[in-house]
Amino acid sequence: MTAQNKDAEYLGRLRDYYAANRRIPSFQRIAELMGFASRAASSKLLERLEAAGFVERTPDDDAWIPSGRFFERPLVSASIRAGSSESIEGTGAEPFLVDNYLIQHPSRTVMIPVKGDSMIDAGIHDGDVIAVERDRDARAGDFVVAIVDDGFTLKELATERGKFILLPHNKTYPIIRPKGELEIYGVMVGLVRRFAH
Repeated sequence: MTAQNKDAEYLGRLRDYYAANRRIPSFQRIAELMGFASRAASSKLLERLEAAGFVERTPDDDAWIPSGRFFERPLVSASIRAGSSESIEGTGAEPFLVDNYLIQHPSRTVMIPVKGDSMIDAGIHDGDVIAVERDRDARAGDFVVAIVDDGFTLKELATERGKFILLPHNKTYPIIRPKGELEIYGVMVGLVRRFAH
């Protein structure tokens, strides 16, 4: 195995550790995780990963933290069919960062967990997490988080007789016709769902 492939394997182990513990481990713990004989080897690994843009030192230089590339995942260049099967063997992959894909304006975007099934026919399920952009002009057809009766709700924005209404995507729920001015908290711009727990 080449040194580059070995570092990719080490990076994978660091990512798994970070996912479980939310921190980069100490030199001693890295040596244990990687099977290194010394802490010096751990230091050299982090220096190589820093040069590649995966980790960086904190501003006060007392710890290592992940940088943007640390959270990249491979994005296979071929699409997967939802119908007939198709091989993806031999296709390349480029770095993919979920945050870059979902979010264009980080300072205006919040992540909100979904509770309930009023949007299930639109493919939005209980437990999903939606990305919602604040201060974005909402148009009919957008999925919006609106403030109704002192509570938040996720619905499709629509118009009826020149007024905005909120459409559920589940026939068991009624259309919401606000009596006063409708307040929009933000527009849904993406969704994250985890299937395996």
